[in-house]
Amino acid sequence: MQAPLLIAVMGPTASGKTDLAEALADRLDAALLNADAFQVYRGLDIGTAKPAQRERYRLLDLVEPSEPFGLGEWVRLAQTELEALHAQGRSAVVVGGTGLYLRALCEEYDALHPTPPPELREALATLESEGGLPALLARLAELPPEAGAGVDLRNPQRVRRAIEKALGGPPIPVRTPYAKRLKFGLCVERRNLSQRIEERTATMLKDGWVDEVATLRARGFRPDDPGFRAIGYRHVWSYLEGVWGLSETLDRTVTETLQYAKRQETWLRKEPNLIPLPQGSAKERLESAIRRIFVLNEEV
Repeated sequence: MQAPLLIAVMGPTASGKTDLAEALADRLDAALLNADAFQVYRGLDIGTAKPAQRERYRLLDLVEPSEPFGLGEWVRLAQTELEALHAQGRSAVVVGGTGLYLRALCEEYDALHPTPPPELREALATLESEGGLPALLARLAELPPEAGAGVDLRNPQRVRRAIEKALGGPPIPVRTPYAKRLKFGLCVERRNLSQRIEERTATMLKDGWVDEVATLRARGFRPDDPGFRAIGYRHVWSYLEGVWGLSETLDRTVTETLQYAKRQETWLRKEPNLIPLPQGSAKERLESAIRRIFVLNEEV
């Protein structure tokens, strides 16, 4: 190995990203960084499919389910981790299903907005609770016209985020210390992916997902908390409330997960500089990735 590398592993949910990322980290003596928007939440373990060897990863279990967390926070923390690893001459493997996180980092976004100050978020939350979407739209109308350009004005979350961007400070460019970067994309036949999603969801429920949500519920967290936007958690909450049975909980979660996987596949088709890995066994995928890494390190 020559210069340290930044390697991203992308793919739809249940496509085998974690297995490939861990195998690459083993082969390259690289560090593992989480790039899943919901694996940052403490206590959301089974339903977010956190890796079994959690101690190997950085950027896991960062905040409580009630705390907001997004792209700006993640990129800031990821940059800090990568700077320390690069200074040690170590490669990094970043893996997760949140394509925006990986794209912003690897493509070095130039217009990433900083995390809004807590007082701004609180003020907008109060404004929305008291006046709803019309109040947010009125506040947006007070800002320069470009603040609302391209924003879905029917979506309170998008309107609120547009206001936060306009008032939260100038954009911050994303920079990584790694000169050599690779993004691998995993592909799985839709029929096989559907089967894997169904089997994994059933296993999650069998392994204690309901108890996990019950524990979070007992600790005072609510289904409208940011962490509960993770797929399936509100369905399991509804099961605990007696809204529907376990079979319907499973079916609804599988359906939502399949829809999410389809969106991920659409995202990957537009991902710049992505290297698709051929379908095959885990070993075949690993060797294909290693060959591409070897070629990159041979390039001048």
